[in-house]
Amino acid sequence: MSKFFLFALLWWLVGNPFLALIVLLVVLYFIDRRFIGLSPSLTAPLRRNRRLSRLKRELLLSPHNATGKLEAARLYIEKGKYAEALELLEQVSSIYDSADVVYEIGLCRLKLGQLEEGEKLILQSLESNPKVKYGEPYLRLGEEFAPVKPDKAIGYLEQFRGMNSSSSEGSYKLGRIYERLGHREEAKRAYAEALLVYRGLPRYKRRAERRWAFLSKWRQIF
Repeated sequence: MSKFFLFALLWWLVGNPFLALIVLLVVLYFIDRRFIGLSPSLTAPLRRNRRLSRLKRELLLSPHNATGKLEAARLYIEKGKYAEALELLEQVSSIYDSADVVYEIGLCRLKLGQLEEGEKLILQSLESNPKVKYGEPYLRLGEEFAPVKPDKAIGYLEQFRGMNSSSSEGSYKLGRIYERLGHREEAKRAYAEALLVYRGLPRYKRRAERRWAFLSKWRQIF
């Protein structure tokens, strides 16, 4: 109702319903970005693309720049371009022999549908460093195995929750898997835990977890 009155007020002020709608959407976007955080950033992809373009030019001049290749690979992962990222990561894997790089190679293979090879590499990275990425590998394994092997996905998400007790994301995604399996009570408990974790977070950490708390509350209602 408040949005309707705001729209009516903007329409009266600017004298054009289409312009009023655009202004309203812009206002709602900035409110969300400032206080809720559900909508994506419009500037982050631009900054990422500029940095990636700069790195690509640098690599043309210096093709053996391993640091540049690693940074470019991580930017490609952020963009969801896993084939491009994998090519660069494999070029620098002998130089950066670290659990993080092994995990990132495994993640790329996982995202490219090579589930067994990706899982093997990710577990290898965790064996080398159980705290790699603060449990994120278990979360990604859970996400990818959820459609094909939900029982295995549940196991990985439980491990993520055990390692990262300050994240609502794992509990929410665990709830979604339980829901798809028809386990309503387990799903409800997972959503409730996601909200409980969120409420216990310090204010500066809530913004990153607000999306998952909001979605958990939504699933509880509907």
